[in-house]
Amino acid sequence: MPNPFCARIRQNPKFHQLVTKRSRLVLGVLAVVLGIAFEKPNVAFLVGLTFGVAASVNFPVLILSMYWKGLTTRGALAGGIAGLISAVTLVILSNAVWVVVLNNPAPIFPYEQPALFSMTLAFLVTIIVSKLDRSASASAEREAFADQFVRSQTGIGAAAAAKH
Repeated sequence: MPNPFCARIRQNPKFHQLVTKRSRLVLGVLAVVLGIAFEKPNVAFLVGLTFGVAASVNFPVLILSMYWKGLTTRGALAGGIAGLISAVTLVILSNAVWVVVLNNPAPIFPYEQPALFSMTLAFLVTIIVSKLDRSASASAEREAFADQFVRSQTGIGAAAAAKH
């Protein structure tokens, strides 16, 4: 079923411009508010937290898509969402945000970097959801893995365009 919001954007360029302008405004205000809130912590440490969140979302899906034939789209999406939510939640509950920014006495999550836990959760959710997915598209994705694996490892067939 097509997304009516996307169809409306395609049909009306003025609506597309309006959505773009409002998105830029919201993201700009959010960036300023977060910049003010996070003026105390070390920027290098915050960059490390950002990479931890990115690793929790992207790494499990990337590795499993390259080397595990059982990965499905639903599993990848569920694992990515689980990694994102758990990593952001654990960052907020850690010392960097819970104590330094929000001025609470002690952190709820005792570790500085959440990636070890959130990445593990993302791997588990991705694998479990993929194994439970019995749809026709999941079967087609599993069957297409061998061709994709050979192509990605050897480059055979990479010169031609893929048929979609």
